[in-house]
Amino acid sequence: MPDLKDGETTEMKGSGAKPYVLKNVGGVYSCSCPAWRNQSTAIERRTCKHLRKLRGEAAEKERLGGELPAKPVKPAAEAKGPPLLLAQSWDNAMDLSGWWMSEKLDGVRAYWDGKQFLSRQGNIYHAPDWFVEGLPATPLDGELWIDRKKFQQTVSVVRRQDKSEHWKSVRLLVFDAPQCEGSFESRLQFLADTLGADQHPYASLHEHQCCRDVAHLQEELARIEHLGGEGLMLREPGSKYEVGRSTSLLKVKSFHDTEAIVLDHRPGKGKFKGMMGALIVQLADGTEFSVGTGFSDAERVTPPPPGSVITFRYQELSDGGVPRFPSFVRVSTLAVVEAANASEPVSATAKAVKSKKKEADTSVPRYFEFSDGKSNKFWEIAIDDTEVTVRYGRIGANGTTKVKGFANTDAAQKQYAKLISEKEGKGYTETNA
Repeated sequence: MPDLKDGETTEMKGSGAKPYVLKNVGGVYSCSCPAWRNQSTAIERRTCKHLRKLRGEAAEKERLGGELPAKPVKPAAEAKGPPLLLAQSWDNAMDLSGWWMSEKLDGVRAYWDGKQFLSRQGNIYHAPDWFVEGLPATPLDGELWIDRKKFQQTVSVVRRQDKSEHWKSVRLLVFDAPQCEGSFESRLQFLADTLGADQHPYASLHEHQCCRDVAHLQEELARIEHLGGEGLMLREPGSKYEVGRSTSLLKVKSFHDTEAIVLDHRPGKGKFKGMMGALIVQLADGTEFSVGTGFSDAERVTPPPPGSVITFRYQELSDGGVPRFPSFVRVSTLAVVEAANASEPVSATAKAVKSKKKEADTSVPRYFEFSDGKSNKFWEIAIDDTEVTVRYGRIGANGTTKVKGFANTDAAQKQYAKLISEKEGKGYTETNA
């Protein structure tokens, strides 16, 4: 039977107009069909009729280490999550004076339905009886949290099903009571009466304060971020608990402005077809990335040329030094004039900058995580000369390690960059291990 080598891709006709894409990345086979994508099992344990047709039943059975599923796994869309209020991002323009301000926690969102904890997707968190003892029968909306910068540790504890002693490090910080009638203030009072004054050893009301003005917001945001926190959450005064995404709940993170030189243009797709889709840019330290938002249609038709310098806005840097959520602000006119008046032509300057590579120790593993409510996975990659080592699996487990050798270091570096790009495209986020 035919098979895919590591890194290879093929297409297979399905029931839709477009063919499905089948891939093999580091021994993990995938298919773009809904039957493969909607499975709730780990990606390395998934299969579908297209993979079985390509590789054969025996090969797929051997790869999965057991019997193949007799029927497709129930689509995730059929699973029903709890009725949660979800936040919008602050636009930096709305006046938030008088709104209720609290720290944005880097824990695990949890809905207490009166009997058990549920994730946003409706999965059960198996908390020990001693942890939930004394919690009210009334639904609570909160966060299972250990500490700042402890998201990975929190996930590894709450995803366990053995109701272990590790839960003693977890706290439930409650910020709303979804089924209580009335304003947000009245719900806070209910929570204070229910959970206040150390009434529960593991649960407490999350602290809120009234935002006086933008200066107060910025001061509190700086304080929280200095402590290692993610940002702030703002609740509209007098608001009801609305299920779904709502402007009555806003998340606020710091934005930073800096400059980058334009290296190239990426063509637009869809509604931007025939225009610029994104700018390929580079920071002074050699970090390359793309900026694809913040442009007007006119700027997409006539984008900043290679060699020009732009100002862009971003929220934070990834652990790899790449700006997250970059958005175009303007062309830096002064920098363009200086580049044009330089002894070296702009085009040559751009080429010189483009050829400069960011110096990084690729032997140190880069660690990525992915969480969609159904599974929480990690992926790690490192290079040792001509060998690329990949380790992947469920967060909290040792995972599977694969090592692949290449003819030379350039080939290894190319595969290293390709695999990272693929993972980021699938929603993996780089973080600290």
